Amino acid sequence: MTNDRVSFKLEQKIAYITLNRPDKHNGLDKQMIVDLVKVAKQVNKNRAIRCVILQGEGASFCAGLDFNHVAKNPSMIFSFFLKLPWNKDNMFQRVAHIWRDLSVPVIAVVHGNCFGAGMQIVLACDYRIATHDANLSILEMKWGLVPDMSGMATLSQLTRIDIAQELTMTGRFFSGNEALEYGLVSKVSDNPLAEAKLLADKICQQSPDAIAATKYLFNKTWKKDTRTALFWERITQLRLLGRKNQRIAMKNGLTKVGNKKDFIDRTSF
Repeated sequence: MTNDRVSFKLEQKIAYITLNRPDKHNGLDKQMIVDLVKVAKQVNKNRAIRCVILQGEGASFCAGLDFNHVAKNPSMIFSFFLKLPWNKDNMFQRVAHIWRDLSVPVIAVVHGNCFGAGMQIVLACDYRIATHDANLSILEMKWGLVPDMSGMATLSQLTRIDIAQELTMTGRFFSGNEALEYGLVSKVSDNPLAEAKLLADKICQQSPDAIAATKYLFNKTWKKDTRTALFWERITQLRLLGRKNQRIAMKNGLTKVGNKKDFIDRTSF
């Protein structure tokens, strides 16, 4: 499935979602924001999908919000900044944080430029694999703004406050290697897409219920007090016990343990 701004491909339980505006370094315009949210919602409804790889077509992952487009469409600011009472976020925040809210893991493949809005989308993914020389920036300060697309919710979970403040206040550019030092990317690689595929394949081999529950549990309890974390740990485990996928995982696990034990017994002296 491909539309004007976002392409989608499903292969072996992995959804490949690609920002598809390479002539603008995948700068976000109104249609791309709408399309990204739409495809994320479709992923959440598709039980065949076990993992998402999010990437950018062309020379960059995403150079941020397309301010030339915004200047020509000023009503976009009001409509996307408005939050309805029953929603937790507005549209600007949703295009990034929706990846954190998906029940399946999301792996961002980062290359070239990744600025502003693009950076906030990446930060909301579960894993971020970047090239060594990727060019990243929390660039909103250039426009006299602060990150307002869920960056405050995600930065606080990934790095120290002094690092977050310095990068936000200066808007300076930093490499994939530096981002790894700061905790803002999970790994650097000469071929981040290949690394993402390896990780996605390993995730797809596990119980989909347990994977979804793990993501839910960490999002629910990360940096919470011990009492809250233990409560959600119990509740989440109760939801898994005895279900079909848990029984399958148990059977497969016991088979592997049995085979390993038999191999050890047969090779022991």
